[in-house]
Amino acid sequence: LLKENVGAANTRNAGTETAKGQYLCFLDADDLWREDKLEKQIAFMKEKKAAFSFTDYEFGDADAIGTGKIVHVPEKILYKQALQNTTIFTSTVMFDVAEIGLKQLLMPDVKSEDSALWFRLLRSGMVAYGLGENLVIYRRPANSLSSNKVEAIRRIWNLYRKSEGLGFFRSVYNLCFWAFRAVMRRI
Repeated sequence: LLKENVGAANTRNAGTETAKGQYLCFLDADDLWREDKLEKQIAFMKEKKAAFSFTDYEFGDADAIGTGKIVHVPEKILYKQALQNTTIFTSTVMFDVAEIGLKQLLMPDVKSEDSALWFRLLRSGMVAYGLGENLVIYRRPANSLSSNKVEAIRRIWNLYRKSEGLGFFRSVYNLCFWAFRAVMRRI
């Protein structure tokens, strides 16, 4: 499909634009899904009549062996909550394309493109529903992009200020909650 590295957003968008099914998910190369993830999440979405869902996940080591540290997600999350919360993890997300439409699922070409997409969808009034079951191993090698905390703060700050157009004080307020929850998630 793509012959060169065009970045996460453009790569995911190329996949999204060629998707044919009713449900769209993302699986990063270093993460693992449980065997029954798709079946369970589709059943959950049908039960909740949800267009956007995400699941619990477990941190894994470089060999994708679970560490026992499971991130439990809320039953649902709205826009204002999402601004202060890092709970929605890309490899756990599922969308009902029939409800949302593929064009709405294209990620902006910015750092933290996945969070920018979640924010945009939730800002429109959509609700994301959390399935409280661990269905994904989030492999985090020490040198991964997500392990650089200073860069993570910079990415989120830029999303608040540039993508979301939040004022300085509202951005600081949200960033404080975001940072606190990010630390607590790892303890």
